[in-house]
Amino acid sequence: MITIGQLAKYVGVSTKTIRVYHDKGLLPEPDRDASGYRRYGADDAIDLIKIRTLAEAGVPLARIRDLRSATDTEFQQALGEIDDELTARIRGLQATQGRLRRLAAGQLAPLPAEVGAHLERLDRWGFTPRWVGLQRDLWILVFATHPDRAFALFHDQAETTAEPVLRQLYLDYDHAYDLSADDPSIDELARRIAVATRDRYGSDALPGLDAPSDVPALIQGSVNASSPAWQRLDMLIRAHLGV
Repeated sequence: MITIGQLAKYVGVSTKTIRVYHDKGLLPEPDRDASGYRRYGADDAIDLIKIRTLAEAGVPLARIRDLRSATDTEFQQALGEIDDELTARIRGLQATQGRLRRLAAGQLAPLPAEVGAHLERLDRWGFTPRWVGLQRDLWILVFATHPDRAFALFHDQAETTAEPVLRQLYLDYDHAYDLSADDPSIDELARRIAVATRDRYGSDALPGLDAPSDVPALIQGSVNASSPAWQRLDMLIRAHLGV
């Protein structure tokens, strides 16, 4: 028979932890000796090792307590479920670690090759580095947060930009960056963009993210904040489209 301090040392936990396990019903209180001190045996050490192992695996203490009354079959089944949960957590941590390392390398997120090729075409077509950078950041954000919709949205924009007339509207939007917010050409550009948008999509809802999301507003807000002319242009386009 050993003391609580010896048990704690053997198993690798603190005496306070053992007392918590007693209080929460995970580890039964042992018999006490004539002096009133707890005395533990080998079975107590084995139980404590089980509890510590499950707790370190992230199993809630209430679940560990319930497992004390489980049959051998139920206990083995629970261990299998816990192992599956750990595997999923490990994969999630590995994915997070990969993103962290890409961030350290200056790569916020990998973009599909076709998006990279599209960004290179924008540069060749005469878009400013500012615009190309905004597009890159936009697609990094969309692919990271809504991978289920990202490709459909990207293909729609890539097809639109490939059409010379529509591409010119994007170019005009890009080059309006440095205009004064009250420049009359902004009104005409907003009207042309709204007409082209309605011609392309009709009265249907404009393409976007299916589920409620703050991403579009975040992107547009970032764009608008960099240029008063772009902010007014966005406001006028929305007014023309009734959105």
